[in-house]
Amino acid sequence: MGGYVLAIDQGTTSSRAIIFDGAGSVVSSGQLEHEQVFPRAGWVEHDPREIWDNTREAIGRALAKASLTRHDIAAVGITNQRETAVVWDRFTGEPVYNAIVWQDTRTQDIVDRLAADGGVERFKQKVGLPLATYFSGTKIVWILENVPGARARAEAGGLLFGTTDSWVLWNLTGGVDGGIHATDVTNASRTMFMDLETLAWDEEILAVFNVPRSLLPEIRSSSEIYGTVHTSSLLREVPVAGILGDQQAATFGQAAFDAGEAKNTYGTGNFLIFNTGEEIVHSRNGLLTTVGYKLGDQPVHYALEGSIAVTGSLVQWLRDNLGLIDTAAEIETLANTVDDNGGAYFVPAFSGLFAPYWRPDARGALVGLTRYVNKGHIARAALEATAFQTREVLDAVNADSGVPLTELKVDGGMITNNTLMQFQADILDVPVIRPVVAETTALGAAYAAGLATGFWSNLDELRNNWQEDTRWEPHLDPAERDRLNRNWKKAVTKTFNWVDADVI
Repeated sequence: MGGYVLAIDQGTTSSRAIIFDGAGSVVSSGQLEHEQVFPRAGWVEHDPREIWDNTREAIGRALAKASLTRHDIAAVGITNQRETAVVWDRFTGEPVYNAIVWQDTRTQDIVDRLAADGGVERFKQKVGLPLATYFSGTKIVWILENVPGARARAEAGGLLFGTTDSWVLWNLTGGVDGGIHATDVTNASRTMFMDLETLAWDEEILAVFNVPRSLLPEIRSSSEIYGTVHTSSLLREVPVAGILGDQQAATFGQAAFDAGEAKNTYGTGNFLIFNTGEEIVHSRNGLLTTVGYKLGDQPVHYALEGSIAVTGSLVQWLRDNLGLIDTAAEIETLANTVDDNGGAYFVPAFSGLFAPYWRPDARGALVGLTRYVNKGHIARAALEATAFQTREVLDAVNADSGVPLTELKVDGGMITNNTLMQFQADILDVPVIRPVVAETTALGAAYAAGLATGFWSNLDELRNNWQEDTRWEPHLDPAERDRLNRNWKKAVTKTFNWVDADVI
């Protein structure tokens, strides 16, 4: 067996390959960004072929940097942007349309149509999710209804659907030459089609959505050998043995294996996951019920999740759309030119509001502006938006679980921003903790693959790998914390009811 595990992290903005050693430390990596396609307002797409090409290139780069070959790699794990939908031809391997990204809101009419009989929580008891554009189920429906010939090809058994883990797995294991069409329970739980109790596709819901069963991948556990890499790859014959959706992977990489443990990922969006163990907890406060992980034939672990659509992507927007900064890292420098937000609040409801509001009619708003406000205040307001949104989600988690979190483990690209992390601790009034290995998403996928192949022996070994790097303690005056939160909630209400028949 090789001495390393390789994780493929197919994310919203890039595809990466990261090689880890037995201590869970990063040995090398390769990364390529892919194009963000915006055909019209509210539409977000990726080219699946570009994603697969970039994935192969990233693997090559990671191996080359570390001077390793396939013989050094014990297993491959996959983690991915979860709700992004790909539909492709099983005979040619060609996508029938671009991947429709989780942020995309074009399916609101389909959501409304399905919600006409029973409301947006029509299927929530069974699948843990409200009807929303966020999840992949309505994206499949849109492709079947809008791509010429797709419906007929699907009903004839000629098309396959997958979230991007399935797309990568199928291509990695051979594509049209025997590729494995599967997904894991965490990704399946984000489609709106999987019964949380049985962990199987629900035939009644598929009938309501009018999605052929033949489109869907086989549902497997998060940690087992699905197959081996095809002979055409640099990793030929290496077992592919772990799949976790990105947020579940980050939770696993943070060693939050037990009920009551949690993490918050700061990426394109923010995602707080709270492990509820083997119990399915149905939220009364706007959270999602989802699968945390399932290791082989062991019992499934469930979780509550608070999903926030726009956090890191707000910084990208300030950079790319407004030119306020030249690099994402400059947002902290600009924010630190002022002492506070100057009364400005930025609610980035670019694709509606996710948890805990679930308001597709909301749109972004920058409020509280006066002549005093400058670009430093706007930069600070943008960072603070991430912390405020996280506070609202954490309040919902505490209300649902009845066990208030006493500290928050964090990961993702934005945790290098010390100003944001300190404000996060201040606004939550709990310590915020950054681990030594910040690549927790890829690490979680590596862990799942390594457990399945015996590279790691058990969860205790993984717990021992986790190490604290930095801890931020709250210092904010309670009255000021309450004032800031009160103003934030007021700002959020200004985004409601923006979208109507004549506003896009």
